[in-house]
Amino acid sequence: MDQLDERLITLLRHNGRRSVSDLALELGASRATVRARMERLELSGAVLGYTVILRADAVELPVRGIMMVEIEGQMGDRVIRALGGFAEVSEIHTTNGRWDLVVELGAATLTDFDNVLRRIRLIPGITGSETSLLLATPRSTKARL
Repeated sequence: MDQLDERLITLLRHNGRRSVSDLALELGASRATVRARMERLELSGAVLGYTVILRADAVELPVRGIMMVEIEGQMGDRVIRALGGFAEVSEIHTTNGRWDLVVELGAATLTDFDNVLRRIRLIPGITGSETSLLLATPRSTKARL
């Protein structure tokens, strides 16, 4: 990946809907070059796709929380795969310290949130968990996908 590719990716990160003509003008390259670069980045797997990014508060999951998870022995990969199957799980982070994973999740209601917590706790390999509800987000530097 060269400097032109990096600049192209930066522009696409800010607005993935920009036209090839507009990108070419800003990059000082031809439309054919920009189109070829985009196709190469997609074929190589560097660019996986284009999506809509929503503000965290625009997502229709008003009940959100962070769940710290303790995993038994070598069950980490299996637990992560199982968690990936939950629509309510937005992010999974590995970590150090007392907890093995930090899981961000959300649901439409407290009852739905409670149900997903119960289902997650039944995953084989999970030996303990602690969950905190997110009450407000006074500051965030990321958009939720």
